[in-house]
Amino acid sequence: MLVRRKHALRRPKDLGTAAGAGGLPLADARRYEAFGRVMAALATKAEFIESCRDLTWWPGPDDSWHIEWRDGPFASEVAALLAEHVRSADADPGDDLSALLDVMGVRFELRAIDPMGRSRARSRPHFWRLAEALDTTRRTNTRHPWEELLGG
Repeated sequence: MLVRRKHALRRPKDLGTAAGAGGLPLADARRYEAFGRVMAALATKAEFIESCRDLTWWPGPDDSWHIEWRDGPFASEVAALLAEHVRSADADPGDDLSALLDVMGVRFELRAIDPMGRSRARSRPHFWRLAEALDTTRRTNTRHPWEELLGG
């Protein structure tokens, strides 16, 4: 007597992916984990986020990441900051306009466009800062938008 299975035999899980069949390949998973670590470190540095404009990033063709910003700190300052706060990061400080960073074997190319440096950004009085714009404890001559809405 021959016993038939109701279902076809299962394929073995692909050991070359992070999440089995259908997941990301291990190289891509490592690449995105490194990217997440770098962006998490930058997100905790409010001074960096507030001082730069047009922060953008994109994946490079060779399993690298490119991070670019306008104004703000020099690329060498950002590379040093990230090397200090991200585990397994190795920085090549480069110069004021570009620097390289290696995180978990993934290369990051940092590029600053028209940088002013951290010290100059802090001392610039008319420089727009998000923290100051959101500071509700400081009284101003103009009414806040919620005061207009609430009639206060």
